[in-house]
Amino acid sequence: MTPPESVAIWWVRRDLRLSDNQALAAALAAAPHVIPAFILDPRLLNSPFNSPRRTAFLFEGLRVLDASLQARGGRLIVRSGDPGEALARLMGETGAETIVAERDYSPFAVARDSRLARDLPLFLTPGLVVHTPGDVLRRDGGAYTVFTPFSRAWKASLLPGPRDLIPAPARLEIPATLDSLPIPDPPMDHAGFPAGEDEALRRLQAFAARRAAPIGRYVVDRDFPATDSTSRLSPYLRFGMISARQAVVAALRAADTATSSDARQGAETWLNELIWREFYVSILAAFPTVRRQAFRADLRRIRWSNDHAEFEAWCEGRTGYPIVDAAMRQLAATGWMHNRARMIVASFLVKHLLIDWRWGERWFMQQLVDGDPAANNGGWQWSAGTGTDAAPYFRIFNPVLQGRKFDPDGTYVRRWVPELARVPAAFIHAPWEMADAAQVAAGVHIGREYPAPIVDHAFARQRALAAYGGARHSSSRHER
Repeated sequence: MTPPESVAIWWVRRDLRLSDNQALAAALAAAPHVIPAFILDPRLLNSPFNSPRRTAFLFEGLRVLDASLQARGGRLIVRSGDPGEALARLMGETGAETIVAERDYSPFAVARDSRLARDLPLFLTPGLVVHTPGDVLRRDGGAYTVFTPFSRAWKASLLPGPRDLIPAPARLEIPATLDSLPIPDPPMDHAGFPAGEDEALRRLQAFAARRAAPIGRYVVDRDFPATDSTSRLSPYLRFGMISARQAVVAALRAADTATSSDARQGAETWLNELIWREFYVSILAAFPTVRRQAFRADLRRIRWSNDHAEFEAWCEGRTGYPIVDAAMRQLAATGWMHNRARMIVASFLVKHLLIDWRWGERWFMQQLVDGDPAANNGGWQWSAGTGTDAAPYFRIFNPVLQGRKFDPDGTYVRRWVPELARVPAAFIHAPWEMADAAQVAAGVHIGREYPAPIVDHAFARQRALAAYGGARHSSSRHER
C-alpha cells in the first residue's frame, strides 16, 4: 500500500456541499491536507447557454460553501482561467500530487476532463447520480433508451441507505498563504432559492421527512402549478448542494414509513422523478449528439416555421393562451417553472408555433436557475417527440384543456397574468370566448390589454402533424 500524498486538490464543480461528497472523501483519503478549489472558467460563464440567475445562484452557493469551510478551519480557493492552467499552477504552489473531482457527463465536461487528464493527475469519482452511466445497462451492454426498463434495472441495483451517506468532515485546514480571488458579485437576483447545503437539506426535510409532508400527496398534487406541492430541489441538485444519494435515501425512507397507500405512492412517484434525472444523464453520456440533433433519425428533417416574432411572443408570455403566458412570465420573473407548465409551453412552441425545439432548449438554459444540460435536453426532446422514450409525435397538448385541467380556477394564471385577474373562471383559459360586455366587465379587451391567440389550435395541430409526417416520409425515402 502506497503512503498517502501530503496534499490533494478537491476541484469543486457541481458538488457544492461537504456532506455525502464522494470527491471530497476521496481527496481526504488520498492526503491529510486538502485544498478546496473552484475555477471560474470563462468558457462556461460566457457560454450562450449560460443563465445570469443560475450564475447568481452558483456564486451565492460558493459563498455559503466558503463560510462552511472557514467554520472548519479552511477556506475556498478561487482561481480564474483555463482549468488546466489554473490547476497546474495551484499544484505548483502547494505541492499537491493529485486532483480529485466529481465526474460530469455533459459533452463539454467529458472533453475538458479527457484533455486535462492527459497532463494532470486527475481522479474522477461518482456522485452526480446514484448509479453512474455504464452501471445500468441492457443485457447486450447497450444503454437503455426507454425509461420503464431503465427504472426497473435502476431499482434492482444496489440502492443507498442512510449508512452509505458520508458525514461532513470536522476540519479542513489549508495553508493561509494561498492566494484566492474574491467570489464575484451575483449578476442578478435568483428569486425564491436561497443557496447552500443547509437550505437544500432543510427543503428535503420539509418535503419528505416530516409528518404529513408534501411528498405524501405528491402523486395527487404535483401537476397543479398553483400549488406548492413539489420539492423545488432541482437547483440544489443541479449544483450538488445536496447529493443524489441524499435525495434517494429520503424518498426510500418516505416510502418505507408511509402510513397509507397514497402516501407510499407519492414517495414512489417522487423517486421516479429522481430516476428520470438519472435516465437523462445516462442518455447524454451514451448519445452526446442529442445536444445537437434529434435522437430519432426519422424526425431530423422537420421543416420548421421558426418565425422570430412568434418566438419572441412565446418568450415574453404574449401568445394569447393564458396557461402558456403565465408559465413563461413565471420563468422570466423567477428563473423557475413548474414541471407541468414546462411540458405545456414546450409542446406549444414546437407543435403550435412549429419552432425548432432547440430554440426552446437554449432559451430555457438561458433562464433557468436549475438549467441542467441532460434534464433540459431530455425534457425538450420528450415534448417535441424527437427523443428517446418520447411522447408520441402526434400527441399535441391543447393549451385550453391543459389549463382547465391543471389550473381549474385560474389561480396560476391570475398570479402571473394580472390583466386577466377579473376574468370569470369559466373563461380564464379562453378569454377570447367572452362577449364584449363580459370583457368590459372584466376590464380586459382581448386584442388590446391581452393578445388574441397567436395561432388557432385546430390549424396548428394539423400543420404540426403534416410537418412531422413529412419528416418521417422524407427520412424513409432517404433510407431506401
